[in-house]
Amino acid sequence: MVQSIRHRLLALTLVPLLGVLPLLGLILLLWGDTAIDGLLIGKIRSDLAVAQGYFDRVLAEVGGGTQAVAESYRLQRALAIPAPERAAALDGLLTQVRHERGLDFLQLLPPDAAGVADNSTSVAVLPAAELDALAPGLSEQSRITLVATDGAAPTDRTTEDRGLVLVAHARVTGAAGQTLGWLRGGVLLNRNLGFIDHINEIVYPAGSLAFGSQGTATLFLDDVRVSTNVRLFGDPAAERAIGTRVSAVVREAVLGRGDTWLGRAFVVKDWYVSGYLPLADVGGRRVGMLYVGFLERPFVTAKYAVLAGIGVVFFAVMLLAAWWSLRAAGRIFRPLERMTETMRRVESGEATARVGPVTPPDEIGRLATTLDHLLDTVDDKTRALQHWGDALDHKVAERTAELQAAQQQLVRSEKLAAIGQLTASIAHEINNPIAVIQGNLDLMRLTLGAHATPVQDEIRLIDAQVERMRLIVTQLLQYARPNEYAGYVERLDAAEVVQDSLVLVRHLLERERVRLDNRCAAGCAPTVAINRQELQQVLINLMVNAVQAMAGGADGRERVLTLAIRVADNDDGGAVCIDVIDTGPGLDEATRAALFQPFFTTKRDGNGLGLWISRGLLERYGGELHAMNREADEDLGARFTIELPAGRL
Repeated sequence: MVQSIRHRLLALTLVPLLGVLPLLGLILLLWGDTAIDGLLIGKIRSDLAVAQGYFDRVLAEVGGGTQAVAESYRLQRALAIPAPERAAALDGLLTQVRHERGLDFLQLLPPDAAGVADNSTSVAVLPAAELDALAPGLSEQSRITLVATDGAAPTDRTTEDRGLVLVAHARVTGAAGQTLGWLRGGVLLNRNLGFIDHINEIVYPAGSLAFGSQGTATLFLDDVRVSTNVRLFGDPAAERAIGTRVSAVVREAVLGRGDTWLGRAFVVKDWYVSGYLPLADVGGRRVGMLYVGFLERPFVTAKYAVLAGIGVVFFAVMLLAAWWSLRAAGRIFRPLERMTETMRRVESGEATARVGPVTPPDEIGRLATTLDHLLDTVDDKTRALQHWGDALDHKVAERTAELQAAQQQLVRSEKLAAIGQLTASIAHEINNPIAVIQGNLDLMRLTLGAHATPVQDEIRLIDAQVERMRLIVTQLLQYARPNEYAGYVERLDAAEVVQDSLVLVRHLLERERVRLDNRCAAGCAPTVAINRQELQQVLINLMVNAVQAMAGGADGRERVLTLAIRVADNDDGGAVCIDVIDTGPGLDEATRAALFQPFFTTKRDGNGLGLWISRGLLERYGGELHAMNREADEDLGARFTIELPAGRL
C-alpha cells in the first residue's frame, strides 16, 4: 500500500518531466553531433581545395618556366653555336637555368622524341632508369622502402623506385618556325620535403587549427607516401612516414573509382579528418593522390565535451525538477516508509531500530509513536532471552574447543606411537643387516688390499649408501623418541648460532655461486632457550634446502640467500623469528600442503625427513617452523621462518 501511494504521487509529477526533457535532449545531441561532423567535412573540403590550388599553381609554374626557357634568346644563341662546342654550351645553360627555376631536371630532346605532347604540363610516373638519364641522384632520391602499414592492401613489393614528377614539354622552334627539339623540365616529388611542407604551411598556418589539432599533407605515388609530413609515431621529432601506405578502403575509393575522399580515415597511427584527391597523368590514368588532413581526436574530444555540456544542463534541470517533486511528495509517503523500514530492520535483527519523531504530529505521527513503544516492550523481553542463550552458547563453545584440542592431541599421540613402533622395527630389521654389510665390506677391503683398487669407486658408493641408511634410521628415532635425543637447553643469541652454521655451509654457497645477504647482527634480538646443536641442525637443513632450490633454476636470476632476525609480537609475550629466504622457484599449493609430512620430498635423492624432524625439534621447545612464498612485491622464492619464544628458559 505504501509503495502504491508513492508510485502514484511520483507518476503524477515525474512522468511528464522525465519523459519530455530526455527526448528533447536526445534530439539536440543527435543534431549537434551531425552538425559538428558536417562542419569538419566542410573544413576539410576547403583545405583540399586550397592544397589543390597550390599544387596546380606549382604545376603551371613548372610548365611556364619550361616554356619560357624554350622561347628564350639564351637557348637560341646556344643552339646557334657550332656543333663541336654546342653540347657543352647547352649543358652549362640548362644546368644554370635549372637551378634558377628550381627544377630537378631540364633536358633538350630531339625533334622526333617519342611520347612528347606539345606544350603539355602534367603529373607523370617515371621509372628509375629514366630518372637516371634525366639527372644524377634522382633515382636514389625516388627509391623508397615500403613500411608495413595497418589496413593497407596486401602487396609483395618491398620498395618503390619509380618517381612521381611534375613534368612539362615545350617546343623549341627555329627562326623559320621549324621544330629544333623539345625541352622537358620538371620537379621530382619523391622526398620533396620542402614542397610538401610548404603546402602544409599554406593550408594549415600556425594557429589555424583549434584544440591543439595538427595539420598534415602528403603526396602519394599509387598508394605509397612518397612525400609527407605525417610522423611515424605522432611525435614532431619522429621520422616521417615515407614508405607507409594508404588504407585499402581509401585506395579503392580514390585510385580505384576516382572519387574524392572527404571524411575520417586511418593515417599511419591515428584517425584524421582527411581529404584525398586523385592525381592523373596526361593520359588520364590515376597515378597518385594529394592528401591533406588534420588530427581528429582533439575535435572529437571537443565535440563530446560540448555534447556532454548540453547533456549536463538537461540533466541538471531534470534533477532540480525531480528534487522539487520528491520534496513535495515526500511529506506524504516518507513517514509511512520510515515505519516500514523500521519493521524490516527489526525483522533482520536490529532490535534498537525505531521510527523516531514524525513531523507533522498528525495521525501518522501518533501511529509511529505507538509502534516505537511496542518495539521497546518487545526488545526488553528479547534481551532477557538472549542473555540466557548467549551464556549457554559460551558453555557449548568452551566444551567444543576442549574436545577438538583433545582430539588433535590424541591423533598426534597415535601418530607418534605408530612412528615409534615403526622406527623400532626398522632399527631392529635394518641395523643388523647394515652392520653385517659394513663388516663384510671392511673385511673385503682389508683382504683384497691393493687388488680392490679397480672397484674402489663401487666400494665407496656402498659405504655412502650404508651411511645414508643409518642416517635415516637415526632421524626417525630422533623424532619418535625425542626424550632419548634431547640435548642441553641454554639461553642462546640466535645471531651467533646463525654465524656458526654459516661456517659449515659456506663451501656449499661458494660452489653453487650463491650470494649471501646476512642481516643477522649479534644482540639484535632477545635470547632464546634451546639446545645449540639442535637449532644449528635446523638452520643448516634450511640453508642447504634453499641452496639446492636455487641450484635447480635455469632462468638466469641472481642466486641470493638472505638470513634475517626479527622480533614478532604474539599472545605469549613475543617471539624471535629467524628468516631463511631464497630466490628459487618458490612453493606451489600442493607442496606447501604436504611440506612437513614425513617422507615427502621434491628432490630425487631426498628422504623427506629433514623438514619433518626440524619442525618436531622446534615444537619441543615451544617453537614453530613456517613456510611461505616471498611477498607479492618481491621476486620469486620461498621464505622459511623459525619462530621461538623470546627470553624463556
